[in-house]
Amino acid sequence: MDRVNATTPDAPSDDPARAAFAALRTPEGEQLLAELRDHDPADELATATRLRRTHPAELVSAALGQARLRQRAVAKFGAEDAYRMYFTPNGVEQATRTSVAGHRAARFAGLGVRSVADLCCGIGGDALALARAGISVLAVDRDPLTAEVARANAEALGLDGLIEVRCADVTEIDTAPYDAVFVDPARRGGRGRIFDPEAYSPPLSWATAAALKAPRAALKIAPGIPHEAIGPEAEAEWISDGGDVKEAVLWYGEGFAAGAFRATLLPAGATLTAPAPLPAPPVGPVGRYLYEPDGAVIRAHLVADIVERCGGRLVDETIAYVTSDARYSSPYTSGYEITDQLPFNMKKLKALLRERKVGVLTVKKRGSAVEPEELRRRMKLSGPHAATVFLTRVAGAPTMLIGHPLS
Repeated sequence: MDRVNATTPDAPSDDPARAAFAALRTPEGEQLLAELRDHDPADELATATRLRRTHPAELVSAALGQARLRQRAVAKFGAEDAYRMYFTPNGVEQATRTSVAGHRAARFAGLGVRSVADLCCGIGGDALALARAGISVLAVDRDPLTAEVARANAEALGLDGLIEVRCADVTEIDTAPYDAVFVDPARRGGRGRIFDPEAYSPPLSWATAAALKAPRAALKIAPGIPHEAIGPEAEAEWISDGGDVKEAVLWYGEGFAAGAFRATLLPAGATLTAPAPLPAPPVGPVGRYLYEPDGAVIRAHLVADIVERCGGRLVDETIAYVTSDARYSSPYTSGYEITDQLPFNMKKLKALLRERKVGVLTVKKRGSAVEPEELRRRMKLSGPHAATVFLTRVAGAPTMLIGHPLS
């Protein structure tokens, strides 16, 4: 796709944030950022005092702020990229981590997508992943500073030949020339996280309409979205990384299974799918083994699939713990062998742990109001052995299950 990349506009003098960002991209600013790469935030006051002897105070403040953001961003982008990129506070908070963005880009690339309109691009995390998959990207954000940061990141990682950044209202963008559309509405406002999809910016209804107009599309949403808010045209995917659920994506168009539910576990890439919501699984007594489904499996309402695969049952109709009498191995669950089942009672648990000489206790809970740290404190543990306790409900009754992880 032929186009010319936009250049970074001069920051207006009445916009301190853009002026500070422009200063960071000067040779002096880049030198300061390189010097601050490994600085200790605990020593920031002394560092600032020292640097202000030879650099303007405003530049030092901006560089220290950017250095802090880069250190936070390492968890999402890795050190190699994070220390070359630029960030805003909201950008670090809301950006997609590289592993998840890479997974999404690979799905697009695998279907032959060669160009994507990335609407609400933020600092460019998804645009970078798409470009690395060989896809040409139009990255759009209406905030001037955010757009400048996204453009700087494309340049810093050598991907500006594939990424055009445009500062504009996404509702005014013509996406017809692109093979696919990706929309990541803002889900945070002045008062924090937004839970009503119609309060997203832009609203979920607009984003869905934009997705349905494209040959293929992906719409990033909060993992906790109610299933009833998902239209029948979408394939819904929940993604976890390292066991933590990171986001949900609605996929539209050719190559995606409308109405299906999917759970994907990174970094392994294991994917569990079902063509439609599954019937409620059976409930029964606790067996020898207990299985804890990955959070993405739970969010995708695919626990019933795990129950069927292991020939098991739920311990309670409202709790996502699966039990069986046979050992079962799966990338979608963590397995435990259960040695004891007790009605909830702190004194009995303390006596049992003391008898077993348990000094290390892992506490897991579903359906219990007890805080793990408070329980550990009250147990006063001592001994060479380890155990796992599950605080949950079994057939509606508060219960403690004690066991250990399967190897």
